[in-house]
Amino acid sequence: MDPIRILPTEDDNAIINKILAGDKRQFEPLMRRHNPSLFRLGMSMLNNDADVEDVMQTTYINAYQHLASFRQEAAFSTWIKRIMINECNQHLKKRKRLVNEDISVLADHHPAGVAAIRENPVAKVIDKELGTALEKALLHVPEKYRLVFVMREIEQLSNAEISKVLNISPVNAKVRLLRAKLILRGKISEYYKNDLVFSFHLVRCDRIIFKVLDELGIPH
Repeated sequence: MDPIRILPTEDDNAIINKILAGDKRQFEPLMRRHNPSLFRLGMSMLNNDADVEDVMQTTYINAYQHLASFRQEAAFSTWIKRIMINECNQHLKKRKRLVNEDISVLADHHPAGVAAIRENPVAKVIDKELGTALEKALLHVPEKYRLVFVMREIEQLSNAEISKVLNISPVNAKVRLLRAKLILRGKISEYYKNDLVFSFHLVRCDRIIFKVLDELGIPH
């Protein structure tokens, strides 16, 4: 089948109404519209592109299954980002639990190796494809500050939108952004472009979308 196209001026709610009316294939262009944003959001939390792809798939499936409950007076972009953040947090909890289990097993058999694991932060495991100066510097910024920085400076969300997505006050969002910039200062010069930070390529886009569509039984 030919790929579904959407007009740049067609808003998310109009597309969602088509999906709810039975045109399930409209979910594909909706995902394509939000893929880059969710990927950057996930990378700012998980630092691992394979994990982010998995979480994005789970996010889209959950969103599709609960699409009828989405209140359209809110922005779909805010709603889908909140789902993504919740799924990332669940993944981080699972990752932490698995790491603790591995450390416990290692401690029983090789006590000297425990320190080596604890000294190997996730920030050092970066995909070469994402090895720009800003990405490396961002990984030194604590997650709660890094997340606000990515949403404000890269995703261009407003302060009000960030406060809604993260469920924090606008003042808190501003403070976190300032803190992120202070940490970044001295680590990088004035160098970053939206398409270079946590870049999202077409092959990755297709891979995520086709897996989600297959899982949902939607033809593509």
